[in-house]
Amino acid sequence: MITYLYWITIIAIALALLYVVGHKLEELKIAAISALSVIIIGFVAYHFHFQQVFVKRYGGVMTIKVPDDEIHLAATWKDDNLWIENYNPATNTCHFREYSRGNLLQGQVTIKNCNPLLRRELISVPVQP
Repeated sequence: MITYLYWITIIAIALALLYVVGHKLEELKIAAISALSVIIIGFVAYHFHFQQVFVKRYGGVMTIKVPDDEIHLAATWKDDNLWIENYNPATNTCHFREYSRGNLLQGQVTIKNCNPLLRRELISVPVQP
C-alpha cells in the first residue's frame, strides 16, 4: 500500500508541475523537463533507498526471483537489507545472498557440503533392561 501511495505522490507532483508551469506560466519545455526530473529522481530514490525500507517497515511490495537450479530455504532481515538462503542440490551448497538497497553491495556466503533437505537419522542407543 505504501509503495502505491509513494508512486501516486510522485506522479501527482509531476502532473502538478506540468499544469502549473506548463499551462499557467506557459513554459511547456521547462514543465516537461521538471516533470521528467521528478519522475527520474523518484525512481532512483525508490530503487536505491525506499524499496526495502517500505517493504520491511510499512508492508511494501518487492519481488525476488530464486535461481532455477536452487531451492529457497529462508529469508531474514539484517538492518534494512534482506538475506535469502537457497540450496543448490547439484553442488550440495547453501547460498546466503544479501539484497541491499539498490543491489549495489550484495554480499554472498557459500556453505559447502550443506544438505538441509535430507533428514539425518538420529543415532539410537539401545536401552539395556
